[in-house]
Amino acid sequence: MKMLQLSRNTTKALLQRCRTQRLLTTWSPLATAFNAPPAKRINFARNDVGLFRMQELRSSDGFYLLRENVENSTQELIAEATSSQRQRKMVDIFDELSDSLCKVADLAEFVRIAHPKNKYMQAAEEACISICGVVESLNTHKPLYQALSKVVHEGDSMHTSEVDRHVAKLFLFDFEQCGIHLPEQERLRVVRLNDYILQLGQKFMNGAAQPTVLPRRAVPEQIRHYFPTSGDNIIITGLSTNSANVQMREAAYRLYLQPSDSQEELLKDLLICRNELARSCGFETYAHRALNGSTMESPELVRQFIDELTEQLRPRADADFAQMTRMKRKESGQPNALVEIWDTPYFTTQLKRQSLEEQANEFLPYFSLGGCMEGLDNLLHSLYGVRLQTAEMEPGESWHSDIHKLAVVHDEEGLLGYIYCDFFERSGKPNQDCHFTIQGGKRLADGSYQLPIVVVMLGLSQPRWTGPTLLSPARLDNLFHEMGHAMHSMLARTEHQHVTGTRCATDFAEVPSVLMEYFASDPRVLRTFARHYQTHKPIPEDMLQRLCASKHLFAASETQLQVFYSALDQTYHGDMAVQGANTTETLRAVQQRYYGLPYVEETAWQLRFSHLVGYGAKYYAYLVSKTIASWIWQTYFEANPFNRQSGEKYRAEILAHGGAVPSRKLVANFLQREMTPRVLADSLIHEIDTDESKIKELIISRN
Repeated sequence: MKMLQLSRNTTKALLQRCRTQRLLTTWSPLATAFNAPPAKRINFARNDVGLFRMQELRSSDGFYLLRENVENSTQELIAEATSSQRQRKMVDIFDELSDSLCKVADLAEFVRIAHPKNKYMQAAEEACISICGVVESLNTHKPLYQALSKVVHEGDSMHTSEVDRHVAKLFLFDFEQCGIHLPEQERLRVVRLNDYILQLGQKFMNGAAQPTVLPRRAVPEQIRHYFPTSGDNIIITGLSTNSANVQMREAAYRLYLQPSDSQEELLKDLLICRNELARSCGFETYAHRALNGSTMESPELVRQFIDELTEQLRPRADADFAQMTRMKRKESGQPNALVEIWDTPYFTTQLKRQSLEEQANEFLPYFSLGGCMEGLDNLLHSLYGVRLQTAEMEPGESWHSDIHKLAVVHDEEGLLGYIYCDFFERSGKPNQDCHFTIQGGKRLADGSYQLPIVVVMLGLSQPRWTGPTLLSPARLDNLFHEMGHAMHSMLARTEHQHVTGTRCATDFAEVPSVLMEYFASDPRVLRTFARHYQTHKPIPEDMLQRLCASKHLFAASETQLQVFYSALDQTYHGDMAVQGANTTETLRAVQQRYYGLPYVEETAWQLRFSHLVGYGAKYYAYLVSKTIASWIWQTYFEANPFNRQSGEKYRAEILAHGGAVPSRKLVANFLQREMTPRVLADSLIHEIDTDESKIKELIISRN
């Protein structure tokens, strides 16, 4: 009987699988490819084409040949640029020099961190070091600098366009970042400062990631059991912001963010050295140096934007904090309880669950990876006439068997480039969602176009025979975000590699990717692909509305937090660095002015703010990019997210240029309005108010 029962259950399961497979055939070939487990590729002929179809990389030894080739071509291009018989525009020579270096450096950097085989990783790392040495030698090559400087200041002997002149200035600025234009002793000082700043930054980041270790006796007895122990020590590895226990949230915040004399010294040294570096290169502060050539142009304009946004956000953020306070009082039973800085993530999650009845995993079945890729494909075709087509991976072309290759094909222009999708987690792979440029696009001498090649890396679980990879709303946003970067690379058509696609101002580079998140949050877009992976039924309308609304809860207070972070970063790299003040006292003053919740005594949150290293004086960039993306969405896509005319205009006037045109000029021309701090702030406030009204309407309709 047991065998008979097993047979019946097995038969039932097989029938269910067959029914599911029949339903899945209604997906497009693209969706089917991403929903199925990756097929193992067997190469009997062993005719490897090489990594990324580069014949040199049929083995890891090919990196040595690439290094040798780029070193030789570098010397030839230097000789051409400094020759009195030069036959090409100077900017073209420099761009070819940049292209040859980047083709090896960008490729090697990706392989160094992503390839599963140690011999490839090691060869790639050695190539990175070698190319860095070449770049350092170029940064000290006086005749090369003088040849470029003369062209920039006096004009080229050959006809140049406005774009040519702009790109030449960018090359010159990169040169002068290293102080090559300074007297020798000052130049050497700049080199030493740059090296020391790199060392300080690495030490600060390492310290920021370390857990707080305290003797058991230093931690109150009633909260010791919340944290792991090691011998007689308590170990706090992070903030417990989503814990339902208020004591644990508070204890983790106070203990994890305790002041550290060593971290304080590292941060102060970092800020002081950056300020000295900037002043040595002729800038008033490090913030002025970092913002040179940016969309916002100067720290003064950034500060005006931050101040304008703070003034308008304050009453809206205070309303958010008041609502959180009411929730805390109700939950705790304490009528005088106040919301604290460690409470905000927890009560944001609680509001989603209470008001919108959002459950953690209820959305997953409607967002299979293949379905989301199909939705992306349909959206991109609606906007730009572009299709994502699965391309056959040839033997030796990929670094792992689970990589998908997409050809980006325009209805009329044909092949635009390739996107390699490294979407699935594996041992040793970095846990980060990001976009890598392998080869930048540029116009070649024969008139053809060098196709862009990029990698999009995610950390998704593998699809199984039991079902496809399912995406949470946050993962869906990340997919659209990173594909936004990839499409910036694909749709750009610049003359010069140095400014292709995402190679633009830092405070503009996130605009295309953030804009894609608006599409991923629009019910009209989601309806086109949000279907149950088994039944193929569309996501219920109520669930869809709750999902979209949940992304905007407490938007004012969250934006105010980002404003506070941006203001702190600007202060650290501006006046504070000049004055050499204590970083915690500066934090206290900035938080009082720019955030609605008070500073917590005996804490030093900034000493774990590792973004100060990688985004020094540029943390504001994401906030500005978000604001510009919001402005573009409201102007061109909010009324109709599938509007081909708007999509083609956006491509032609924004994406196609990469960094070849100053981003401030691009935005002003595209939106037909000067990009003032007030206009930017108004745009973001309008979005927050509109979303708040929609949330209230939805909550009322459900009660």
